[in-house]
Amino acid sequence: MQTLDIIRRRCGNAPVTLGLVLGSGLGHLTDAVAGVAIDYADLPGFPQAGVSGHRPRLVVGELEGVRVAVFGGRAHYYETGDPAAMRGPLEALRGLGADTLLLTNAAGSFRTDLPPGELMLLADHLNFSGRNPLIGEPSEARFVNMTEAYDRPLRAELARAAAAEGIRLEEGVYAWYSGPSFETPAEIRALRTLGADAVGMSTVPEVILARFLGLRVAAISVITNMAAGLSDEAISHEHTKAMAPLGAAKLERLLRRFLAASAR
Repeated sequence: MQTLDIIRRRCGNAPVTLGLVLGSGLGHLTDAVAGVAIDYADLPGFPQAGVSGHRPRLVVGELEGVRVAVFGGRAHYYETGDPAAMRGPLEALRGLGADTLLLTNAAGSFRTDLPPGELMLLADHLNFSGRNPLIGEPSEARFVNMTEAYDRPLRAELARAAAAEGIRLEEGVYAWYSGPSFETPAEIRALRTLGADAVGMSTVPEVILARFLGLRVAAISVITNMAAGLSDEAISHEHTKAMAPLGAAKLERLLRRFLAASAR
């Protein structure tokens, strides 16, 4: 695979343990990794992530004693209409030897006890868009069991890391909305009725692809706003980017503690 050859030639042949996908406003966390950065544009099969607040580059290196592959940006369904846009990067991650994927995103909260700046650990999701990245996949592997999409042991490890850092980490259900327009208040009321705790425009396609590829998955939302109709704040992408740093510092501490514990 040409992409794997490029990554190994530039980053070395040592296997990667974990992949980390960074959401809107969180791309600066790639700077925490001691390693080699490669622009997505140099990697065949990688998307050209075009959303501000992302850093479309792959960084492979060490973080808290663990060899990681950090994706500084993602392609969203609303950019191209392709829910499988992240398949190439995730296939590359699996080819590098990783067995675990940790996803992050910026999300709008439905809960007053999860205001902007808080973190939410995903326990499950609602595919409100109805799209699926495995449509057209010819193999029988497309029938992925999503009952335990979010790995319980990984969630427990992340919860322990959060507690050790004194960080509040509530579990909740994430609803995937296709975007790029934000949701209406009526849609938010519908999602609340269906059992969602937060909403965003990413993550779910990657979870489906990762489970298809045999990766263990966990995901954390950084709450950047209250969902439509639940506050007086003006919802916008600029607002999302501005609010993401409130939770980013906590997220970095949590991730470092999690990785340090897993390296022991």
